[in-house]
Amino acid sequence: MILKICGITNQEDAEAALAAGANAIGFNFYRRSPRHIPPERAAAISTAPGVRRVGVFVNESPARVEAVARMAALDVAQLHGDERPEDFPISLAVWKALRIGGGALPAGLEDLPAEALLLDGLASGRTFDWRLAAAAKVRVILAGGLDASNVAEAVAVAHPWGVDACSRIESAPGRKDHKKMSEFLQAARAALGA
Repeated sequence: MILKICGITNQEDAEAALAAGANAIGFNFYRRSPRHIPPERAAAISTAPGVRRVGVFVNESPARVEAVARMAALDVAQLHGDERPEDFPISLAVWKALRIGGGALPAGLEDLPAEALLLDGLASGRTFDWRLAAAAKVRVILAGGLDASNVAEAVAVAHPWGVDACSRIESAPGRKDHKKMSEFLQAARAALGA
């Protein structure tokens, strides 16, 4: 099960996330994000053995993703753009992110060469209809508007492989509120039975 805290920009927040039970840490390499971190700075943030280091990318070439992955010691590329399977890097796991509005999930998701789908709301910090995630026939990581107040319900509805929180557990973009983060991870761990 994945318990991920995304948008980590400093060592203090990474240590607090790990102490609270996170087993995946996300670094955002999208330059237009308020949580953007240069690869060199991400590389300097240490994590414990076994914690998955995830890089968030938007429409980067596979060569660029792989170069950043080597520099920042990433385990997973979380792709948030229009990447097609032929654009996926081959040297690390891929979590393909999809923004979900209404309706149904796109067809053919089970054919993607990805370890998991990360399903996110249409806008940062917004939830979506979690019943759509429950219908997926692949591993799903829920994101978008999750915090301690709703993660148990989201897990009960969607039965995901993991959960991911970012903006709803911050004191400011790129700065985590350690109390909110700990409460989210405690609630998520209980809901997932982890």
